[in-house]
Amino acid sequence: MQVPRRAVLGAAMLAAPAVAHAQAPWPERPMRFVIGGSAGGVSDILVRILENRLREKLGQPLVLDPRPGAGGMVGAEVVARAPGDGYNFYINHIASHGIGPSLYKRLAFDPLKDLPGVARLASMPNVLIVKGDSPHRTVQELVAFCRANPEKAVFSSAGTGTSSHLSGVLFGLRVGVETTHVPYRGTAPSMAAVLNGEVLFAIDNAPASRQQVLAGMLRALAVSTAERASTMPELPSLEEQGVKDFDVASWYGIVAPAATPRPIIERMGKELVEALGDPGLAQRYRDFGAEPKPLGPAEYDAYMRAEAAKWAPIVRASGASVD
Repeated sequence: MQVPRRAVLGAAMLAAPAVAHAQAPWPERPMRFVIGGSAGGVSDILVRILENRLREKLGQPLVLDPRPGAGGMVGAEVVARAPGDGYNFYINHIASHGIGPSLYKRLAFDPLKDLPGVARLASMPNVLIVKGDSPHRTVQELVAFCRANPEKAVFSSAGTGTSSHLSGVLFGLRVGVETTHVPYRGTAPSMAAVLNGEVLFAIDNAPASRQQVLAGMLRALAVSTAERASTMPELPSLEEQGVKDFDVASWYGIVAPAATPRPIIERMGKELVEALGDPGLAQRYRDFGAEPKPLGPAEYDAYMRAEAAKWAPIVRASGASVD
């Protein structure tokens, strides 16, 4: 039976809006990138280095939206609850997707499920630092002091649940000293606590303390990765100095709400990975103290799940938890 031409045209007209919507260009407006820390922090800087490249490739600017608090979980929840329309992204890290799933007991969202990976950007070692005029010039000297004076084995962190927090806990576990944790609201005040002698040491992102170390205000004793960092090859690792089974790197990437269309995830992931393949941009990361470690969406998801599994027993052993 031949279908009337009017019916065919009517069906085509009804289908047209859906087809047009499916083929709508992306992005059509600025994209929001939420940062789980303060402006000028590591997450902020890593994205700003890529900002012009993404604007050039995608034709839209990035709007950076700092939402500090709870080891990055405040910002993560903001994006987890945001529309999955391709205009909301989160600069995530080891605290939100590696440590957070085990540390936070009453999260209203699941970081790994509700904020899947778009791309991994970089990793960087943490550095064990003490005050510049400290008598401790090696990790062995610091450990000996902590064992003799356990009440003074106090360390600062950028906040509960951050890699600086769990690095300090892991350090105590590995050397057999019960350390005391003092959380601060960010890396800057944590560094200030070491500078002012309020705490004995900290283990935090290498770039955060670089200028103070160079100026002699802080002393770096070791990097937290199993091997020496390419960005500071002169500094020995904790493992080299007798702290066995210690390999911690802070990593950063981009995630998006789970409802974000897969083609958008793949496109953004592709642009980010290709950007980090640019020698000039990669060198800017290294100059900052971060090693480019690009991974696409699927690979980044697998990496984050492996990290969450790695940190779960360490969180349990530490007794740390956030209700």
